[in-house]
Amino acid sequence: MRTGLTNDLFSGYQVKGIFPYPSEGRTADELSLQGYNYGNGYITWAIRKYGGYSAENALQFSNEQAASHGWSAYGDPEYVPHVLRYYSSGGLFAGLFGGNGQIVSVALTQLGNQGGQKFWSWYGFDSHVAWCVCFASWCGDQAGLIESGKMPKFSLCDDGIAWFQSKGKWKSRGYSPAPGTLIFFDWNGDGTSDHVGIVEKTEGSTVYTVEGNSSDAVNKRSYDINNGTIMGYGIL
Repeated sequence: MRTGLTNDLFSGYQVKGIFPYPSEGRTADELSLQGYNYGNGYITWAIRKYGGYSAENALQFSNEQAASHGWSAYGDPEYVPHVLRYYSSGGLFAGLFGGNGQIVSVALTQLGNQGGQKFWSWYGFDSHVAWCVCFASWCGDQAGLIESGKMPKFSLCDDGIAWFQSKGKWKSRGYSPAPGTLIFFDWNGDGTSDHVGIVEKTEGSTVYTVEGNSSDAVNKRSYDINNGTIMGYGIL
């Protein structure tokens, strides 16, 4: 499986899922979980300073972030043991994310990318295009979902919708999507999809997404679950 996380920061590490872990046996699950609670800044910080997760550095990061923002607390420094009480190690991410949380983790590492060149050039385009679908496809590829047949490599929203419909994996607006689901939009109501994103999470009636080509960048967005611009969802 390709990870997309191949820069010098991660040299000397093995790969389990999409997150690196030190060869002495520290699992990626713990680092990934604490990063899910704190955000990707923790993952980079923990690897650079300590080579991975520990309960001690999770507490240190929380204290440092709280102090720098002037807050009384930051995140849950005991998020890992809190979650691991409920999941066996063999099925941790399948239980936590419905099995497709890796695409969310990949997408979150790209927040702030401007212009999307790495995504549309990966797809094979020679110049700038509307790249939201290229971004979704790239993330799916890095998470191993294209290789495993859970999603197609596609560059047009309607082609993706047709694929999910043909596989019986399409849900219409109003559905409560799990993390990793692809969300398709029709901005002008003409029945043709104009945009696609990746669902980060759903909380109550709000869907939170990570989207490429959102103001020509990778950004987080949120929508009411019944927002009229949502066409539907591709289930991975």
